[in-house]
This record gives sequence, structure tokens and C-alpha cells, in this order.
Amino acid sequence: MTLVEDTPAHVVSTLRRLVSAEATAEAPGTAMEAGDLEQAVWVRLLERLDGDGPPPDAARWVKSAVRAEARRARRTAARELPYGHDPSADPAGSPEGAALRAERCRTLWAAVARTPGNCPRLLTAMLSPNDPTYREIAGELGISQGSLGPMRSRCLGCLRRMLAAEVGAPEHGGKER
Repeated sequence: MTLVEDTPAHVVSTLRRLVSAEATAEAPGTAMEAGDLEQAVWVRLLERLDGDGPPPDAARWVKSAVRAEARRARRTAARELPYGHDPSADPAGSPEGAALRAERCRTLWAAVARTPGNCPRLLTAMLSPNDPTYREIAGELGISQGSLGPMRSRCLGCLRRMLAAEVGAPEHGGKER
């Protein structure tokens, strides 16, 4: 496919379907979506139009440009590393992570202590590192095993409301209150 008229608008209209088809075909093998790959090829083409003018064999140029952009995307994806994770989630932990975990534990246990009725005893038993069964918790609290589920649900709801009021949920857009 050669381009007789070399205005940018004519080049774009002539190659639109070819670029889209090539990008759609190459995208599954890359770390890019088809639209992103297509956009990268258009940028490359517009840069060429500013300098050297339209390519003599536009179809061949589009195919090689799409493949080159796909290779670049694969190389980039292979070298990219994710940002560091939440330090409080790291078991080995950093000093910051240890401080965050300790603060979360203090907040949780303070809220557990302020829950009404038998909730502090129930929640303490449920959070025990010994991981007791429902039968053991019911025996410790002196209640039937059948009433433990509804009581657990009420206590967890109360605890959830207390913690939500203290910690505060992020606002829309990720901003803290």
C-alpha cells in the first residue's frame, strides 16, 4: 500500500483499519491493551510524518511498527517490578511495619474491651491464638452452642461499627477524612 497523497489526515484515514487490526492481533502477546499499542504506533507514525514524510510501503511499515512496539512492551513488562508492598503485611517486618501492627492490635483490643455485655469475653475467646472451637467457647461463656452464632454476629457488628467510627473510611478518590 503506497500513499499517493501525503497529508497527515489522508495517511490517518488510509491506515486506520490496518493499524487497528494489527494492534488487535499483536496485543494478546504483549503487556499492553490493543488500544494502547495502537496509540503507540500512531505516535510513531506522526513523528515520522513530521520528519521523513509518509513511508513508501505503508502496510509493511505499520506491521513492523506494531511488532516493534509489541516487543518494546514485552521487554518493559519483563523488567518492571511492582512497588513495595504494605510494610505491616510483611511477617519479617521493618520497624515501621512492626509499629503499624502494634497500633492496629492496640486499637482492636481497646475496641473489644469497650463492647457491651458478654461481647468482650466472646471476642477475646474468638481472637485467642489457641483457636478454640465453638463448643469450647460456648462452655467457657456458659451459653448454649446454638446461641453462640447470633451472639457472635451481634458482637462483630458492634465491633465493626466501633472500629469504623474510630479509624474512618477513606473518602471517594482515596483521600482520608
